[in-house]
Amino acid sequence: MKRSGILNSRLAGELAALGHGDTVLICDVGMPVPPGPRVVDLAFRAGVPSFAEVLDGLLEELVVEAATAAEEVGAANPEAAALLAARLPELCHVPHEELKRRTPDARLVVRTGEARPYANVLLRCGVFF
Repeated sequence: MKRSGILNSRLAGELAALGHGDTVLICDVGMPVPPGPRVVDLAFRAGVPSFAEVLDGLLEELVVEAATAAEEVGAANPEAAALLAARLPELCHVPHEELKRRTPDARLVVRTGEARPYANVLLRCGVFF
């Protein structure tokens, strides 16, 4: 049994299979997920687990070389915008429709229980060396 880190066996396995350049979308419960990417759905109830909890857990496990969020997050969800700015200083913003267009190309989608708008971020994996 694992002692720490991500204990969800499906999510841990999917993260271990990621390589340099692969993208992972962490999304709120309302983000449309098209066919294509692998999906690990962690949503249990509205708000559980939160976007912040999942983001922090994944950032402890992944090497991230780039991140993209919707430009609308600043006005619609200032708390998520502040969280993203604090955790991902090189964050790039695109219109929400563009973020949705990029979703089918993600290798993995991690759906949270977050029930506030625009709590979504696309992470591009880097390398640890």
